[in-house]
Amino acid sequence: MPEHGTIDSLKRQAESLKADAHLLYLAWRHPGTPWYAKAVLVGILAYAVSPVELLPDFIPVIGLLDDIVVVRLGMALALRLVPAEVMAECRDRARNSSGLRLPDRKWCLVPAAILAAGCFAVCLAIALMVTLIVLLVVRS
Repeated sequence: MPEHGTIDSLKRQAESLKADAHLLYLAWRHPGTPWYAKAVLVGILAYAVSPVELLPDFIPVIGLLDDIVVVRLGMALALRLVPAEVMAECRDRARNSSGLRLPDRKWCLVPAAILAAGCFAVCLAIALMVTLIVLLVVRS
């Protein structure tokens, strides 16, 4: 059974992750955010919701841990790519808001869905090519 300090630490990390997600959402919507920072943000979202993963989730602990590490590192990269003045403005907006409110428009998820589908298609194509190469080598 985990210690009480460990649970408190996990709660603090979850709150930090939630606050960073809200901040990055505001940065993504900000017109002063460069396109490459927005691309990283969409990539993070696509990886988080994509069925294609570095390590499958059915591998105990490590399968879920890679999701946490990749998403957290991607968020850290995105925080560094957004200009300081944009981040300051977004931090002010985040402090003054009551929490993350997603827009009513569902079309805002279209770029993430397209990216996730593209990643899946590329991985599928690579898997098929590798399979064909292996079959050709085995037959010759």
